Amino acid sequence: MSGLSVFVTVIYIAFCVVMVILVLSQEGKQQGLGTIGGGNTDTYWAKIKGHTKEGMLPRLTAILASLFLLVSLLIDMNLFK
Repeated sequence: MSGLSVFVTVIYIAFCVVMVILVLSQEGKQQGLGTIGGGNTDTYWAKIKGHTKEGMLPRLTAILASLFLLVSLLIDMNLFK
């Protein structure tokens, strides 16, 4: 195994661990179908949610999932021999 292969494998494992932590730290969507009945989505919390920790976690998860997929494809193509 070359040094680059080991490095990419370590990065891949780090992505796996961080993805698990990010997914488990997100809170569930409790409203569900309750917003159909007239739930108020025009609150202060709804407006600033993207700037809080809870609002940034889904975005960070999506970015990390994309990088995870990219590294998975690179490993599958055997570019690091």
